[in-house]
Parts: sequence; structure tokens; C-alpha cells
Amino acid sequence: MMKNRALALLLAAACMMPMPLHSSAADAAADTDAGNIPVLQDFLLGRTDTLPNGLDLNADDEIDVFDLALMKRIKKADTLEPKSTVHTGDATFYGGGYVGGCAMLDPVPRDYWIVAMNYYDWNNSQLAGAYLEVTGELGTIHMLVTDELPEGKKGDLDLYTDAFPLIAPVEKGRVPCSWHIVPRDTALDAPVSYRYKEGSTEFWCGVQIRNHKWPVTKFEYLGDDGKFVEVPRRNYNYFETMKMGAGPFTFRLTDIYGNAVVDKNVPLIEPDVDFEGTVQFPD
Repeated sequence: MMKNRALALLLAAACMMPMPLHSSAADAAADTDAGNIPVLQDFLLGRTDTLPNGLDLNADDEIDVFDLALMKRIKKADTLEPKSTVHTGDATFYGGGYVGGCAMLDPVPRDYWIVAMNYYDWNNSQLAGAYLEVTGELGTIHMLVTDELPEGKKGDLDLYTDAFPLIAPVEKGRVPCSWHIVPRDTALDAPVSYRYKEGSTEFWCGVQIRNHKWPVTKFEYLGDDGKFVEVPRRNYNYFETMKMGAGPFTFRLTDIYGNAVVDKNVPLIEPDVDFEGTVQFPD
């Protein structure tokens, strides 16, 4: 009991300490509720001996109180909205998105219903590849965000033609709907994957994150100086930079709920081929 209490005090103290410069400038103080935070706390307190992959957030090859402190800071800085936040808007329908969608997720499996996201929630491709539960007057379906709806107002969705009748009578054309983000089904028992853009080399590189449980809000690589560097995101769902080098890389991914994971030894491979990583975001 005394040992656990002493360690608990150490954890609390570490979470108030200034962090090494492995963290980005946007990191800030955070709450302690969700994601991997309680999992890591239990591990450090000896309550469990198992951890998911990817919790070495400062890439120093140790999982300790400094990772916990960094986890809390990242969570606050990058949380977009609480989980299960319900959005409302209008639903319409169109015939595109499986090929050539703005999310550049080709080829999109035909066993998914697909949807285009309004400009505001799309947010420079932040919700590209998000998995939605969409509800209308006739029912509820799950849909994959593969395209942008530039003319829509916040909350609006443009459903694939064959999906629209599952939530509303097709003759109405435009109907009220609600939606919220849910974990992608294929990510429940598989890690994220990476795809390099055509033309990627050690001198310029475009990286797309695929099969993420939750939408990705930040992508970073570990530089030669031991600091993580944030990579700019393009509206077509690739993170692009001229500075990553030849690899293999250490990547840090952060989802819209502030959960961060680190994936190590990711090679630079040929473009347009998916490379399976070793990490996934927590529930």
C-alpha cells in the first residue's frame, strides 16, 4: 500500500514537471480520463503487466511517468470534441466517392456505404476516413467518409445514391439527419497502416494514415535531434514534407480525442502500397 501511494505521488509530480522537448509546441496541460491514460497509470502502479503497443510517446525506449505526463498534455491540446458527439444537418445524395474521392482512399471496398463530408467538418481532411453512424427518418446506417462536400453547411452530408433510401424516402431529396463518429470496424482488431504518395523519396514524402479507429488530427516523425516534428496536412488527406529522410521512421499519431501512439521502424516503401504498422488508437 505504501509503495503504491509513493508511486502515485511520483506520477502526480511527474505530470506537473516541464517536459523534454520531444513534445510539440502545441502540447498543453490536460485531463486524465480517457484513452490510454488510465491504462498506463495502472501499469506504472503495478495493477497490470500488459500494455498496448505505441505508448513510448517520447521515443526514448522506456515507458514511464514521462510518457504519462506527455500523454496528458497531448490529450488536452488535440481533443476536437468528446466521443459520441452528435452532429445534425441535411442529408442529400450523389453518385460519387468510391473512386476519385477527395480523401484519396482508392480503392474503396464496395461493402462500405460512403459519404461526402461538409467543408467545415471535413476541416482540411481531418475527418477523411472517419466512420459515421448516420440516422434519418427511416433508419440508421454506418458510412465511410471518402469525399468532401464543398457547398454544404456544417453538419451536412452527401450520401451515396444507393445509401440515401436507407435513411429517408428518395423522393424527398434533402432531409434532416444526425450523425456521430464510431470506431471503424476493420480497425477493431488490426493496426493502422501507411501509404506513401507517388513521387515519395528521401527528399520529399507524402504519407497517408489508413485503417485508423478514430480520425487523425496530427502526424509527426522523430527527427535526428530527438524531437518530434509535426508534418503539414493537405486537403486531399496526405501529410507532406521535404525533411523526413530515407527512414526507417518513428511516427507519432494523435487522434481527434487526444490519444497519441508511437509507431517505430516504419520503412519508406514503394508508393500506393499499404504498409501495416504495429499500433492502433485505444477505444
